[in-house]
Order: sequence, then C-alpha cells, then structure tokens
Amino acid sequence: MSVLVRAGRFNPSLIEAARGGDTAARVSLIAAAQPDIRRYAARNCRAADIDDAVQETLLLLYRRVGALRAVTSFSAWLFSVARRACLRLLRRATETRAADDAEARLAHLAPEDIRIDLSRAIQSLPDHYREVILLRDIEELSIDEIAGVLGLTRESVKARIHRARIMIREYLVRD
Repeated sequence: MSVLVRAGRFNPSLIEAARGGDTAARVSLIAAAQPDIRRYAARNCRAADIDDAVQETLLLLYRRVGALRAVTSFSAWLFSVARRACLRLLRRATETRAADDAEARLAHLAPEDIRIDLSRAIQSLPDHYREVILLRDIEELSIDEIAGVLGLTRESVKARIHRARIMIREYLVRD
C-alpha cells in the first residue's frame, strides 16, 4: 500500500486532513482503503472472518487515524491493524471451539463430579489467586471489599480474579 501512497491513490494531504479530524477526508480514505484491506483479509483471514476483519479495520481507521504519527506510516499502520483483526478473530474462534468442547464434556458429568473438579481447580491455584476467588465467588465480597481486606488496589483485585478464572477454566478443559 505504500506504493499506492506514492502513486497518488492516498493523497498525503487527504491523510493529513483525516488526521486533523476532517470527516469527509476520513470517509474518502476509508473508501479508498477498503478494496486493499479486503484483498489483504481474503489472503490472511479465515473465509468466515473476512467481512468482520474489514469492518473492524475500517472502523479503527475512522476512529484512530488522528493518532497516526506520520503520513508515510499510513500503509504500514493500516495493514498492521488488519493483521491484528484477523488474528483476534482467529483466536476468538479457536477459544469458542475449545469452550464448546469443554462444555459438551462437562454437560455429561454429574453435578457432584463438577463440584469435585471445580474444587480441585480452585485448590490448584496459587495462594494469591485462590484467596481472591474464594472472597469473590464464595464469600461474595465486592471488589472494593476484597481490596480493603487484602490491601490491594481495585485493579489488582480485578486482574487477579480474571487470571484465576482463566487458570480454573484451563484446569477444567485440560482434564
């Protein structure tokens, strides 16, 4: 696409105007970029994700072109946005598939077996993760209450709960 910038397809003054907040320039830039982004997505994304990747890329172009540091980096920036969109969609599809497999496996277990597996998963956590999970999900304390009890910030508590739940999920899927 950098060749296209030099060739005049993406006029540097158009990119500059879009960076400056000109809505018409942003719309023109999106219209000019869409075919290239679609071709890139067709080569690098799953067939089911092409439209979503194009849409995400163009939406980010519209929202964040003002944050672009240099006009000459426009092409590289645009393709990196498209690449990340493709990877994010692929990762989401893979996670959904793994979660569906785990759900199907867990659906056939008796409730007592699920409780045992969940208890083992919680026990396998490092102490600092186990502590926040027990306070949040068993004791049903709020984030602020947990932060006060443990002397942590809200953000630390949220991060620990998130990581602990990921570890529990991985433990349950792995078995």
